[in-house]
Amino acid sequence: MVTKQIFEEVKSVTKRKEVNIEASSETPEVILKKNDGEIKFSGRSMPEDAKGFYNPIIEWIKEYSESPAPGTRVIFSYEYFNTASSKMIMEIIEAIKKIGEKDKQLKTEWHYFIDDEDILEAGEDYEEMTGVTFEYLSYE
Repeated sequence: MVTKQIFEEVKSVTKRKEVNIEASSETPEVILKKNDGEIKFSGRSMPEDAKGFYNPIIEWIKEYSESPAPGTRVIFSYEYFNTASSKMIMEIIEAIKKIGEKDKQLKTEWHYFIDDEDILEAGEDYEEMTGVTFEYLSYE
């Protein structure tokens, strides 16, 4: 179960330059670094309230996209995500797309366990639907 502390922490991300939300059994680790141009999601994502968890993060990305760092590295390293999280990941990628439209260097990495075809295919689907180019990196 997602702790109240994690949701309170998520709510406060919008105005911060650097955010580090630790992973829980239901939510991913989230790292947002404005000055370094780093956005990272890793772990499992299946919060009961996916919108409540992800909306402040999406707002942070939208604000960041107005004045991004000279180069931005986005890392998706999900082990698993549920349907509600999938919809929010799509919104994240759409928000990230705006960074590339600002003529800034945007590098988007999609990490997946070497045998996990479902996660790989999800990345390929997101890439096709959004037009954001992914670099696919497998790990063991």
